Parts: sequence; structure tokens; C-alpha cells
Amino acid sequence: MIKFPKIGPAVLVTAAFIGPGTVITATMAGANYGFSLLWALVFSVIATIILQEMAARLGVVTQQGLGENIRLACTNPLVKILAVLLVVSAIVVGNAAYQGGNISGASLGLIHVFGQGQWLQGNMLETISLWPLVIGSVALFILASGSYQFIEKALILLVTVMSIAFLASFMMVPIDWSEFFSGLLIPSLPTGATLTVIALIGTTVVPYNLFLHSASASKKWQNVEQLGDARKDLYFAIPLGGLISIAIASTAASAFFGQQIQITNAADIAPALAPVFGEHAGIFIAVGLFAAGISSAVTAPLAAAFALSGILNLNKEISSLQFKSIWFVILLLGVLIASIGYRPIEVIWVAQVANGVLLPLISLFLLWMMNSATLGQHKNTKLQNLLGLLVVLVTLLLSARSLMSAFGLL
Repeated sequence: MIKFPKIGPAVLVTAAFIGPGTVITATMAGANYGFSLLWALVFSVIATIILQEMAARLGVVTQQGLGENIRLACTNPLVKILAVLLVVSAIVVGNAAYQGGNISGASLGLIHVFGQGQWLQGNMLETISLWPLVIGSVALFILASGSYQFIEKALILLVTVMSIAFLASFMMVPIDWSEFFSGLLIPSLPTGATLTVIALIGTTVVPYNLFLHSASASKKWQNVEQLGDARKDLYFAIPLGGLISIAIASTAASAFFGQQIQITNAADIAPALAPVFGEHAGIFIAVGLFAAGISSAVTAPLAAAFALSGILNLNKEISSLQFKSIWFVILLLGVLIASIGYRPIEVIWVAQVANGVLLPLISLFLLWMMNSATLGQHKNTKLQNLLGLLVVLVTLLLSARSLMSAFGLL
């Protein structure tokens, strides 16, 4: 009999990185370059596993999240203040901006199935949509439970729905398997694809998940004897997320590559599929987009609450008022941004700068702490350090790209 791993915190990571941003990035990669960039998704999954394994191990061994570990590791007052300010600014600004995208993405799935949910029209505000309020209310219901077990189960359900939807769409389209495996196993870089490759990696390897995974792992696994279970959970959930991304990119490659169909944003995906492969394919994509958006809409505020409660030494219990206040503010800002259709260019610019600095810095912090003597036999091996440094080099590339994009140099 097949024995499945104890599913847990790693599914939260999958729910977080398979959001509308990943859906549109993978779709654009497939639509513009066919199957040739699938290898980048394989690399991103491997890089994510390397970092997230360290984060999970840190959480299980120390029984504290990454935020607490950063605060305790910075003994120099000036370094501690700078670290706190950097993490707080990046988490608040970045998560609020991207939360608007998560809710908007989930809304697009509902729009395709149920139509526009116009709530109010006026001279100053052209349209206020009802769907972001619905999405926000669902996310609020899940988070307000104050139960880690309930949140985990809700996200497992959403990831399951998302997996079925995107994998079903993948199976409905005709795939050129020779091109598929060639793109999957043989790295290539078509002309103009460099930024797309970086974007594919950047949508998967994100700093917020390091906070989310370490903190949630410390709640799920109470002793070091459970590290094996934590790793099995990781090795199941992260590749599943990669499989979803590959299915999205492959569906787009088969449907749009070489065709005269313009895909400019997530809203174009589901309607464009319908006339090509039938209404059911479009509905599957719409359902998948909804599940991806709402799962990320839950995990983004949750990650922010874990990170800030840890770095600021606040009450990190999910049921506490301080913890709930943090995720509520992030959720509220996301709903407001999505509801009025506001494109927060300045906010996203700051978020790009903060995230560009935060990603390699947090990765280096993680590597530093994973070599601490306090971890004993569970500290990094030479191979883990080597692999970790390789990922840090990639995050530096992502950092440079993010900063150059923010300053209009790309």
C-alpha cells in the first residue's frame, strides 16, 4: 500500500507561490517561447526545495520562526535595527501590493464564470467590483478561525482544487511530447527570454515563504525526530507546485505559441482558451485562477503576520490579537487595492526595491543561521552550504533584475 506523507506546512508554501503572478508568468513563458523554458521551472523547484528545507529544519530544531531567529542572531543594536526596518518595510509594503494582485487574480476567475460583479459606478470611481469583497471575506473567514489546523486544511483543499483544475486543462490540450521533454531536460535560452527565465524563478523562490515555512513547521513538528516527516512533506508539496507551473506553461505553449492570440494579463487566459479547446478548458483555467488567487490571498497575510510577530517580538500565536491585527491590515489593503482597480505603481516600485534587497539578504541570513553551533548535528553540511550559495547567487541575479526594473533600467 502506498503511504502518503503527512501533508502540512509545505502545502502553505505551494499555496503561496502558485498565485496569479505565477499563473500569468508561466502562461507568458509558454505563449511566447513554447516548451523551451520548462527547464527554468525545474531549476526553480530545486532551488525552492533547497532553501525551504533549511527553513523547515530551522523551525523544527529551534521551535522558532525565521523572524525570531533573525532578531536573536543580530546582537549588534544597529544591525538589529536595520534588519528589523528592512524586514518590516519589505513585508508590509510588498505583501500589501501583491495582496491586491492575489485578490484581483482570484476575482478574474469569478468574472469568467459569473460575469462582472459591478457594485458601484460614479464619476470619480468608474467601477467598484463586488468580487474582491467576496474573495476578501473568504480569506477573512479562513484566517479569523485562529486555528492553524483549520487554515492548513483550507489551503490543502485550495491546492487540491488548483491542482485538479490546471492539470485537467493540461490533459485536455494536445502536447508535443518530444518538445515537452526537450524543454524540460535541456536548458536553452531563446532570444529575449532572459528576463522571462528570471521571472519564472522569481515567482517561485520568494523570501516570504521562508518566514511562513519556518514558523508553520515549528507549529506542526514539535521535535527533531519529526524532521523526516517535515522533509517528506516538503518533497511532496513543492514538486507538486512545480508540476502545476509546468502544466500552466505547457497548456499555454500548446494553445498560444505560434498563434495570433494576444495574452497580456491573467484576464486573457481563460477566455482565450475557450474558443481553441472548448468552454470546459476555459472554465478549468478560471477555477484554477480563482483557487490560486484565494490561496495566495490567505498565505500572504499569514506570512506577513509570522514574519512581523517574530522580528518585532510580538505574540506569535495565531489566535492572538496582535497576530490577527497584522494579517487583517494586509488583507484590508489588498481588498481596497483590488476593489477600486487602483494600480499602485509607486507602492509596487518600493516593493520591488525592498524585495530585491530582501531576497538575497534573507537567504544569506538563513545560510548563516544554518551553520550555527546551536543546531548541533542538524546544521548544514558542506554540500548543503554549496547548494545554498548557488541559490544565493541566483537570488542576487533576481535582486539586480528587480532593482533595475524598479529604476526603469530594463
